[in-house]
Formats: sequence, structure tokens, C-alpha cells
Amino acid sequence: MTDLIEVLKGKGITLPENVSTLLKEAKSVSFFNTTEELADAATNGKENLEFEVKYDIPGKGEYTEAIVHRVKNGISANYTEPYMRRRDPGTMVIADNKPTDKTLFKDKFGYEFSKVQDETFEWLKAQDLAVFFYFAGRAGIGSLGIAIAPANAGFFALGLAMLQEMKSLEELEDGMEIKSSIFVAPVFRHTHFDGKQVVVHNRTEDVHELYSYNLYPGPSAKKGVYGVLLTQGEKEGWITAHCSAVEAISPYDNITTFMHEGASGGGKSELHQHILREPEGAVLLGQNSVTGETKHIEIPKSCAFRPVADDMAFCHPSVQEKDGKLRIVDAENSWFVRVDSVNQYGDDPTLEKTTITPKEPLLFLNINTNPDSTALIWDHIEDEPGKKCPNPRVVIPRKIMPNVIDRPVAVDVRSFGLRAPQCTKGEPSYGIAGMFHILPPALAWLWRLVAPRGHKNPSIVSDGTMQSEGVGSYWPFATGKMVDHANMLLKQIIDTPRTTFTLVPNQNIGVWKVGFKPQLLMREYMTRRGAAKLREDQYQDSRCPLLGYELNYLTIEGAKIPKPLLKVYKQPEVGVEGYDAGAAELTEFFKKELKQYLQPGLLDTGRRIIEACLNDASIDEYNKIVPMSFEYEYSFKTIENL
Repeated sequence: MTDLIEVLKGKGITLPENVSTLLKEAKSVSFFNTTEELADAATNGKENLEFEVKYDIPGKGEYTEAIVHRVKNGISANYTEPYMRRRDPGTMVIADNKPTDKTLFKDKFGYEFSKVQDETFEWLKAQDLAVFFYFAGRAGIGSLGIAIAPANAGFFALGLAMLQEMKSLEELEDGMEIKSSIFVAPVFRHTHFDGKQVVVHNRTEDVHELYSYNLYPGPSAKKGVYGVLLTQGEKEGWITAHCSAVEAISPYDNITTFMHEGASGGGKSELHQHILREPEGAVLLGQNSVTGETKHIEIPKSCAFRPVADDMAFCHPSVQEKDGKLRIVDAENSWFVRVDSVNQYGDDPTLEKTTITPKEPLLFLNINTNPDSTALIWDHIEDEPGKKCPNPRVVIPRKIMPNVIDRPVAVDVRSFGLRAPQCTKGEPSYGIAGMFHILPPALAWLWRLVAPRGHKNPSIVSDGTMQSEGVGSYWPFATGKMVDHANMLLKQIIDTPRTTFTLVPNQNIGVWKVGFKPQLLMREYMTRRGAAKLREDQYQDSRCPLLGYELNYLTIEGAKIPKPLLKVYKQPEVGVEGYDAGAAELTEFFKKELKQYLQPGLLDTGRRIIEACLNDASIDEYNKIVPMSFEYEYSFKTIENL
């Protein structure tokens, strides 16, 4: 440990005082420079094919948190509790006194965090520790951090080191400042927090500290560090968007860049999927859940695409060109890919090939494996007999993703995903969105403020009802003030009028089960159009104004999308009655969620937009507040520009 401190001293890098004290007084410290070293540590040595991550819990005895297998394509970890296989949305609490709209630790638990903080360090001092440096962010945007975890939780450390860019001692530049630290103490979940996932953010003057009291990477290694980036952006005036992105190339060489946002389960990872075809080559649009009828279309050739980002992207000033389009660059070093939609061999051949024979070890979570087997992304572990875990994951370094783009990209179409339930006359719901809708900028902002989490979310622990994830759909991970992020989002939208906004449902369109086909078909259609404008007779005001413009017709390669999939009220099982009841539910939800943004400090334009919604504004009224400049103009590039 003394050697490490001396090396850092020679580079002019100072450890935070609490970190330095902890490492000096710990039982033992192992420093890691590479993910390969952490992969070996995940099973307590490369020679071990299986390892149990367990701890002595006072009053409970020995408890196994996870079982780890060394498999041919990496490391596979499975939690013993189904609860730990998904992110609990209520994990974040704030320990400091800096400005925040989030729940304070002392308010939730009834005492000051300093007591648990001291106990955390005392527990860590009694452990064999794993330590490494990471860069929170990517492409030179972000900051240096240090992670400290129990050595037997190597699989968790591996996930963190893959998701964030791991930094070896040799890679550390002279004078770098440590701006974040992560302390992992899983036993406190049992001893202090009633078995629940808890992640504590403590924003000191110099360091953003994260205390992770669980071993699921979602709320800490991924979304916790996301909070670190959002805090930095809040200070400096830029956003890390909660999105995926691809650059799509049509059969006619048009290139269109898509940025897809949305709450968890809103289809971000799925934007990277190829369209699955039926054995005879047709594309299944959906199945009527009432009649059992299916609808297909023929698309001779699909667009090619190049992935850009999977879940987080920097909208940093350094990548903007102020030409009316938003530019983004991926904010992650690896992607935390949910594979619940891959249920059998052949569902996603590209992803299957990438994960079965990877160029370096991957981390699999909630995948059913045996020691020294090959982890298969369609073989999901069961939460209980006959019930598969809805959140199987694989962590994949972005550098090994086929055709991945490393540079900033200009966004042509910025879509928002809505996880929609079934809607019928007898059981109306907000599942009234058609195949896709065009949103005016003001409405695009409102959708990001509300960010409905939606129907049967597979990624998090929830009751399945519609809930809000708030500003930009990243609010669950932010530490600061809601109105500040709302203002940044509005300024961003107003400053990028050449980026077009769409709304895309998934899972259901009325009574039709559609999965993620709407966003994939939107990708196909918009890419083929290139710079062409929509004809005036192709769209009209939606019956529900919150849905912007609905399509009157949609044709892809000569195949017409049935009108009931564009206008849900045309479905006999729904009708105007069911649609209007669903529209009323959606409108009521928007009004309830938007009122909390009417705070001092909200931009006047934002206040006018929210008040317009509260007064049941028409689409024209929204357009008067923020005009639709460059209406429906999409990017048109050539292959030579790449």
C-alpha cells in the first residue's frame, strides 16, 4: 500500500484523506490495473471455476449474495435473491447539504449519515480490499475516480471497471485530480437497510462520494456514476442524455442518425437490434390480443446501421457546432445490454455472435450457466419455477461491438420511447399511441419532463403502473435541482431546431402486441426518406394533443402500414370511447407531474409551455410558444462524408 501511495505522490496525485486512511489501515489491499486481472479475481483466482460471494451478517449468519461462474466467454454472476436482479428505483439518497430535490438520508432513515459512514469505513478496514482507478466518462469528458470494494466481490468490481474506463497506474497523468470515489459494503444492506438496495451520494467540496450498499451494478456502478456525471454537467451547464444512438444507412445510401431516449424499458438497447423476420422472410408487425389475428409486411432489404451509444451520451459544448443540430458522443466505455427480448437462438444473430465468441471476457448477469460452460444470452435464469428473470444482462466493451462509431455524431431524429400497455374499450389505458408520432419542440420537452416509465418495466422493481422518471428520463440518477435540469433541456431543444422529434410506443398499440417493432420500423422509414419532407396530407393533429401529429398513412418499400396501427381509435376493440378514456388518463398524469416544475427559477418559456398543457392547449398553441423551425428536415449525407 505504501508503494501505491508513493507512486501516486510521484505523479502529483493526492488520495482523498478518508481513502488514504482506509487503505493504510485495511486488512489487505490488492490493486488492479486491468479488467483481465479483475476477471481472474471474480472467482478468487483463475484456477477456480465457481465461487460464492458470501459474508457473515451479524444476527443472520453466513449469507451468499451471488454465485459466480467462470465461463468460456467471461464471467457469469447470479444473485440468490430475485430482488437483487433488478434495480430498485428508490435506491438513491443524498447525505450532504448541497442543493437537491432528492430524498435526504437523514429524512429517509431518521439519523445522520455520518454514523453509517464511520461504520462503513470500520467494516472495510476489516476486509481484504480490491482497489482500482476509473475514468467516469469517456472521450476526455468526465473525471478520475477510485473504487474500493471487498476483494471477494470481484465480479462487481469487474462490472464497474468495464462500464467506466479502467485506468492503470501507468495511464494516470501527472497532476490528475480524483473527483469521485466508490465504497462498496454489501453487508449493510442487511444490517442497516432491511435488505434493500441503497446508494448514498455524498457531494463534498472536492470529491463526489458514492456508498454502494449492494452488489447489483445498476444503481451504483452504472447509474450511480451517471449521477456523478450529471452533477458535473449541472455545475458546468451541459447534459448527459439518457439515450441510445445509431447511424442508419438506407439501401439508397441515405444516412440518418437517431437518438432514442426514454425511461428504463423504453427501448434504448433495442434501437441496436436488427429487424427479426419470419421464416418466409416477412416482418411481423404485431398480433391482435383479442382476435389472435397477425399482420405482416414485406421489406426486401433492411437498413444497415452503426451503433453510437447504448444508454448515455454526452451533449457536451466541446462537440457542438451550432448549426441547429444536436451533437452527441457516447459517455460509456461498455454497454449494459438487457437481453430479455432474446429468447432463443437466432433472435439477434449479431449480438449472439458478439457474446458467444467475444474478443475479451464479458460479464453476464442473470444468465443461467454452469462452470466452464458458454453463457448464452437467451438462457435466462428463473426468478421462480416457470418465471424467467425479466432483466438478463451482459456487459460488452463498446470497442468490440461491430461497426461501432467513435466520433461525435449530429442527431437527425430524436425519438422518445413509451412502454405502452394494451388498451381496449373495456379496459382503457394510455396505450393509445400509433406506430410513431411527430412532436413539436414544446411537446418534446414536456415528454422529457414527464418521462413515463410505463408498462411492466423489465429493468427495475415496480408494480407495473405508470410512473414518472422525470427530466430527460435521467432524473432518478441526478442529485441536484429538478428545475435546473428542466431549463438545460429546454435550452438544448430550442438551440437545435434542425433535430426532429418523434414519439414511439413499444409493447402495445391499442390491442396489438408489437414489441419494439415501431421504433425499428421508424428507423427504416425515416432513413429511407433522407431529406424529403412529409407531405401535408400525410399527417394531422393527433386526437390527443399530447401525442403531437399522427400519421394518416405510412408506406415502407411499397408495404402499407394498416391504418389502425397509426390511429388507435380506428381499432374496433378500442374505438373513440376507449381512446378518449386513455387520452384522459395520459393527460391527467402529465398535469399531475408537470405542476412540480412550476418553481422559481423556471425559464419563462418553460412556464408558458407547462401552463399551456394545464389549460389543455392545442398543437398550434404549443407551436406558437416554440415554433417548429426547419420542419421535418432530416440529415442527408453521403458515404464519402464518413
